[in-house]
Amino acid sequence: MRVLRSILRVVFVVLLLGAIGIGGYYAYSFYSFTSKIQQPGTATSLPEWTGKERVNILLMGVDKRENEESTRSDSILVASIDPETKKAQLFSILRDSWVEIPGYRKSRINTAYEVGGPELMAQTVENLTGLPIQYYVTTDFKGFEKVVDALGGVDLYVEKDMEYYLYEENGYYDIILKKGQQHLDGRKALQYARFRHDKMGDFSRTERQRKLLKALAEQATKSTSIWRIPSVLEAVSPYVTTNMSSSDMLRLANLTYKLDVTHLQTEQIPPANILREKTVNGAQVIDPRPERTQEYIRELLENPLQNQTDETGADEKEAMKGSTN
Repeated sequence: MRVLRSILRVVFVVLLLGAIGIGGYYAYSFYSFTSKIQQPGTATSLPEWTGKERVNILLMGVDKRENEESTRSDSILVASIDPETKKAQLFSILRDSWVEIPGYRKSRINTAYEVGGPELMAQTVENLTGLPIQYYVTTDFKGFEKVVDALGGVDLYVEKDMEYYLYEENGYYDIILKKGQQHLDGRKALQYARFRHDKMGDFSRTERQRKLLKALAEQATKSTSIWRIPSVLEAVSPYVTTNMSSSDMLRLANLTYKLDVTHLQTEQIPPANILREKTVNGAQVIDPRPERTQEYIRELLENPLQNQTDETGADEKEAMKGSTN
């Protein structure tokens, strides 16, 4: 069984960019960073942007292993930022969502990256959510570990004991975490976000990812962490690619720096009260019902506080009781 190796470090990298606008030294580090991760041929001019339109960024953590030709995106998130209100939403997309992949066929949504790279994934996510995707950022699991370690780790309450053994590469991919408040290094944080071997599976995994994201974002904005930004960017740059130009990223950095990450709204897509489980060729997948999912997202963005999902997961558990009806 393929085990998740990539989480929401890409989200953290994007949020982290906001700290770069605090001085010339950080600006220098930022431009050095962006020049290393740009795809060849990426334009350097700014796109037409009035400063009022919502910015949607596709964030992908890819499961990339040595000696394997194919690569899938196992963590799929969309950061949606309103430049006028300075508020943002983070949508985590369930990877087993059964969707139409443009020019291909229906399959799990994470297949889009394998058959068409980030561009096809962006188009697929756009069709599911109804959100125009302007930018994408990808990274692999090593990038996440590097970021967390460069920041000095992250404090997090682990809600239960977690154990899962793969016995690969001398146990490197084993998951061994104990319940309680802990200070997690990069490897342990990766374990926390990867774990999905419980009754709720990918539902509880994405909930933990959102929890970890908030902790990482708060850690990044601490005064002691801000001084680590240049080393963080230097550490993660070999593992990140994006279609943003340096000027795009700098403008985004200035914007995200003004966001209140402690009140970052996070949601699962498709929401538990909309999705339906079904079986395709003997495999369990999720029917995201795109029209209802898009309507849900539109209503949430218009009235964000009224529609926010309970992060405890209670709504998900209740909805799942009748998901196969």
